[in-house]
Amino acid sequence: LTAVKTSDKDTVSAAGEDTDSPKEEPWETALKTTAVDMEVGEFRGHKVSVWDLLHSKYIPKENRKELLELYQAGELTLDQVKTVVSTIVTKAEAARAEQLANASSPRAESTVAEAEHAHLQED
Repeated sequence: LTAVKTSDKDTVSAAGEDTDSPKEEPWETALKTTAVDMEVGEFRGHKVSVWDLLHSKYIPKENRKELLELYQAGELTLDQVKTVVSTIVTKAEAARAEQLANASSPRAESTVAEAEHAHLQED
């Protein structure tokens, strides 16, 4: 009987803990526990969760909302979301670095514009 009572108490306390904190959705848990190695900006050299990347300054609110909706609907896999957000962060940081470099050199600006134009034609 004592063993049964002990297990009842454990069950009650475990259930009590669950009601204290809001339950996280499985898709949300997956985004928070999946880490990406980032080598740019403030994330350089760190493993960052996909969730943190999604909510970073690099991802505009509209993009974040759209990515989350597509992921929740099953139209994007976790790997696809991971790839998209890490690509956006990497490109945004590269663009910021280019802007800083261009600010000091007017000639570099036209070279970058030509390179971007050539890159757009490749796509």
